Amino acid sequence: QVQLVESGGGLVQPGGSLILSCAASGSIFGVFPMGWYRQAPGKQRDLVARITSGGSTNYAESVKGRFTISRDNAKNTVYLQMNSLKPEDTAVYYCNLRRGTTDYWGQGTQVTVSS
Repeated sequence: QVQLVESGGGLVQPGGSLILSCAASGSIFGVFPMGWYRQAPGKQRDLVARITSGGSTNYAESVKGRFTISRDNAKNTVYLQMNSLKPEDTAVYYCNLRRGTTDYWGQGTQVTVSS
């Protein structure tokens, strides 16, 4: 089994920054694609950013140029640096690890952008 634990969410003013972390533990044998998704109230869960085992990244159009995903394979940890935050970035952010055809999810961390 794989466990994902997110941290770093909170309340921030528009234009501010936050960094989210997600630590993976458990039966992890190898390096797998990881990513961040978000879900606002009443909306579906959408991709924010993904990073492959080799470090290639892709982003949702709405966060390009503002968010940066990175990973530390030695620590089995993925990060999401979020800059120039907007109220529309408010959501619960979920960490994801994909091993083959199986998706693992963290419990989510709330990010609220408000003045």
